[in-house]
Amino acid sequence: MSSFLNKAGTAVEAEEGVWPIRRRRILDWLVNETRGERFIDNILVEMCEKLLASGVPVARATLHFRTNHPQWIGARILWKEGLAEAKINTFAYGVENTPEFLKSPVNAIHQGVEEVRKQLEAATDGDKDSFYQELRDDGLTEYIAWPLEHTFGKRHVATFSTSRPGGFTSEHVDFLRDLLPALTLVSEIRLKNIMARTLLQTYVGPHASEQILAGVTTRGSGATVGAAIMICDLRDFTAISDLWPRDDVIHLLNDYFDAMSDPIERYGGEILKFMGDGLLAIFPLSKDTACHDLLQAIREGQALMAQLNQQYAGNGREPLRYGVGVHVGDVMYGNIGSRRRLDFTVIGPAVNVASRLETLTKEVKRPVLLSRAFVEMAGCAKDMDSLGTFPLRGLGEPVDVFAFPER
Repeated sequence: MSSFLNKAGTAVEAEEGVWPIRRRRILDWLVNETRGERFIDNILVEMCEKLLASGVPVARATLHFRTNHPQWIGARILWKEGLAEAKINTFAYGVENTPEFLKSPVNAIHQGVEEVRKQLEAATDGDKDSFYQELRDDGLTEYIAWPLEHTFGKRHVATFSTSRPGGFTSEHVDFLRDLLPALTLVSEIRLKNIMARTLLQTYVGPHASEQILAGVTTRGSGATVGAAIMICDLRDFTAISDLWPRDDVIHLLNDYFDAMSDPIERYGGEILKFMGDGLLAIFPLSKDTACHDLLQAIREGQALMAQLNQQYAGNGREPLRYGVGVHVGDVMYGNIGSRRRLDFTVIGPAVNVASRLETLTKEVKRPVLLSRAFVEMAGCAKDMDSLGTFPLRGLGEPVDVFAFPER
């Protein structure tokens, strides 16, 4: 049994396992007054400032989260005394196998340890060139790490350090330990929000994800927008997938999509979907440079594909070929699908024209084809080769077609 003071100042015995050991103002703030703060890094900064104001000599604090992200296995949020903002570091997949991580207190927590507590004032031989030595070099005297137990067994980590001679007192440690349940709940809510946004951005793109998070989730909801449209497709993929080992085919697709997709996103385009070996992207005309940006993205994508093909040639493989169709016009942008399964995409005649132009690249043997409507809006007709007028399957009027100049 332990005791705490109630509001009247009377000592009250607390049952074992009852939380909190002592009710403090900072707990009320964490539970009731942080709901308007979207980001956990800001909450960490304000929490540490409140700890200092309450007499807890925290000089450094971190939160370590495992994330569902295509590039990063996790992130660390770091606060140090005197910093107005926390620093956020992301860590790529593979870091969990490095000697530094395997020997770290964070890994110990992930392996099931309930507390890592280290006095730093007296160095041992094993501390030299270690994480603890870095803390000691920063003038810290004690380090504590605890797990944050989120739902479904997801374990994350919170750490606190001090520069107070002698380290934390037992009262300081009780104070910090009392924060953990509230910090766990607060951090899980923010982490779930981040993960939802990350997953949506990963699978539907940044603009569509914001629309969905804003509540555009009913079938048929959406808007008509003007956009430059780009459809890209890899040539001979069926033959490649039949002949190559499965893992090589996946690696090839990832290389190809990296080369074509990175410039699209860099220049402000949005990839709405990957369709097997193809992709659909738009550059909204709400941005004055949309057409120019699309052209730059294609040029950089071609340069990256050329580099990729050089690597393939060095490995004795045939170069990858592709076709790109480009058009401009109004598209319906929104939710389409069944009652329970929706796709946030674009449809309309303008999309059909871009698709037919991509197919036409096979016939005219030019990798990039553009409609007259696009080149006129982009003001680039003089820089392109005019290939003449072509009827496009399923479309009424023939389309004047242009291509990048051959080199």
